[in-house]
Amino acid sequence: MKIFLVGFMGCGKSTKAKQLANLLACPVIDIDAVIVEQQQMSIADYFAANGEAAFRQLENEMLKSFDYPDTCVVATGGGLPCYFDNMEWMNQNGITVYLEMTPPQLVSRLHNREKRPLLKGMDDEQLLTFIIGKLEERNVFYHQAKLIINAFDLDPKELLEEIEAIG
Repeated sequence: MKIFLVGFMGCGKSTKAKQLANLLACPVIDIDAVIVEQQQMSIADYFAANGEAAFRQLENEMLKSFDYPDTCVVATGGGLPCYFDNMEWMNQNGITVYLEMTPPQLVSRLHNREKRPLLKGMDDEQLLTFIIGKLEERNVFYHQAKLIINAFDLDPKELLEEIEAIG
């Protein structure tokens, strides 16, 4: 079983992926971390050097060409489901889980904004406005997930039970 975690930046995709992989005794694949390792630069540096369009293309190629084990948990970047046919591809190749949070919950979790190219220099009010707008754009993709779950204070065992119930 391949589990793809999707959701807005700061919702806990990387953390929940590690926790789920631990419970399932399987590998965790963090698409952003794979890109950083392959490109030998941070996501922010890649954005600055090549632009968002080039990053989204690289992200798409990484998603579809990675040699996934039969059982694994995949943490995706926040925008990955919203480009090309990525969400459809993930739905065809595994179980997609949208880790949903409200905009104020996301603001409360996004402290280190300098590492996130889309959030650099924003105060809390600007960030809240940004998140509300981006979620309006992205929810059409996020809501295609096979499981939508409130991720705020989500227990990993509860998450696994929900996944197993649909898987």
